[in-house]
Amino acid sequence: MIKTLFTGSVSACFELENSSPYYSEAEYTVKLDGKPVFSVNTNVFSLFGLTPGREYILEAGDGESVKFTTITETCAVNVKDFGAAGDGVTDDTQSIQTAINCLPFGGRLYFPEGVYSTAPIALKSHITLELSEKAVLLGNTDYTRYPVIPGTAKDIVTGEDVHFGAWEGNAVPMHQSLLFAEYAEDISIVGRGTVDGNAQNSDWWEKFKERPTARPRLIYLNRCKNVTVHGITAQNSASWQLHPYFSQQLKFLDLAVNAPKNSPNTDALDPEACDGVDIIGCRFSVGDDCIAIKSGKIEIGKKFKQPADHHTIRNCIMQFGHGAVTLGSEMAGGVKNLTVERCVFNHTDRGLRIKTRRGRGKYAVIDGVLFENIKMDGVLTPIVINMWYNCCDPDRYSEYNTTREKLPVDDRTPYLGKFTFRNMECLSCHVAACYCDGLPEMPIDEVTVENIRFTYDPDAKPGVPAMRNNAEQMCRAGMYFDNVKKLTVKNVSVTGCDGDELMAHNVGELIRE
Repeated sequence: MIKTLFTGSVSACFELENSSPYYSEAEYTVKLDGKPVFSVNTNVFSLFGLTPGREYILEAGDGESVKFTTITETCAVNVKDFGAAGDGVTDDTQSIQTAINCLPFGGRLYFPEGVYSTAPIALKSHITLELSEKAVLLGNTDYTRYPVIPGTAKDIVTGEDVHFGAWEGNAVPMHQSLLFAEYAEDISIVGRGTVDGNAQNSDWWEKFKERPTARPRLIYLNRCKNVTVHGITAQNSASWQLHPYFSQQLKFLDLAVNAPKNSPNTDALDPEACDGVDIIGCRFSVGDDCIAIKSGKIEIGKKFKQPADHHTIRNCIMQFGHGAVTLGSEMAGGVKNLTVERCVFNHTDRGLRIKTRRGRGKYAVIDGVLFENIKMDGVLTPIVINMWYNCCDPDRYSEYNTTREKLPVDDRTPYLGKFTFRNMECLSCHVAACYCDGLPEMPIDEVTVENIRFTYDPDAKPGVPAMRNNAEQMCRAGMYFDNVKKLTVKNVSVTGCDGDELMAHNVGELIRE
């Protein structure tokens, strides 16, 4: 069956519904109005260069067909008509911004082949940006061209904080991002072109911990809704590549997100305190987490109580990141209703990575999480649930965050609920098959591991399975659980581990079949 994921004015995205992770069982031909367009072997595919306001008949797979109609638009204009040179040398910032400012409701700005050197660009509601296949938006390498915006500014009438900038879970000043939208809606960024932060040719990645102001993102969406990013390649951001913040109804479809493996904090896609996020058919290879779902640190969590909710990750491939799919660690508003399915993870440090710690707060609730039908190869530790995450906070080495003694449950204590991992193949592991470590005062509520096969790399190298204080290295370890109320292990094979296949400590109820 063919599922329509998105229909815009000039592009559309589709998905084959089957049980195969990311790749289809065989190559197939996509036809449009009876004419072959291309052949592909992935479950998600896209069409570009369509005509607005027209009905099409699509055929794919086993001869199945679906009708779809592109949306109408008020106009489509070429950015070069506003003075953009696209020669990679001329500063095209003013031309691009002027063109966007002039677009009417429902208008489209087209970027033909060329390299458009630019500083930050502000998007607005009800527009489409279309990047043709050989169009590149290239970030300026001069950091002074990236204005600093405040984390918050006071409303001069009410005195209330209005939120603008953010970094790692706090409302703090930040350099403006290359493409940004704040308090906007109905925006589409489509095409086979590239948005390149150009950090590889700047000093953004150098001495990054010493910078007084948070680095810019590549695309930053603050309190936006109904935004679609479809088809483009995003790469080489100064920090996180795509950062939606307190936004809703977002689609990230058939994207490629790239950064060098050693580039700092270049997460591919970090939706923070968002509601209704679809990440489907994407390809990630970055220097940090591929996807990190967040909801702020404790002050943000207490103030807004906004969880990351209703997220779907499907038919994606992740490579060479610290974590393929990560929850946290800035998750003080909670994470719920997350489904990750039919994905492929290759050579990431961790596959499914959940990280939190004391101090995230009572609203830091992660619950209702399903990981299903996933293939991993060369992942160091496929499953990690870590309630002792020790990175990025001033009190990371404090007694409060290091003691293994049972502490009182209070307003600083996070909670992890139900997690289900099933129908997975995890080949060539290195460090451990599974590492789940809860708090003694707040054990992980329930973990189900079902229909999973683990094997190990014959040349496995030791490593730390989770980032926590006093962590010990492991190599070819089995499934490790500590401080879990209920653990179900059903039809799981662990082939080639050194030592016990299952290590269960402080587990209230253990069901093994």
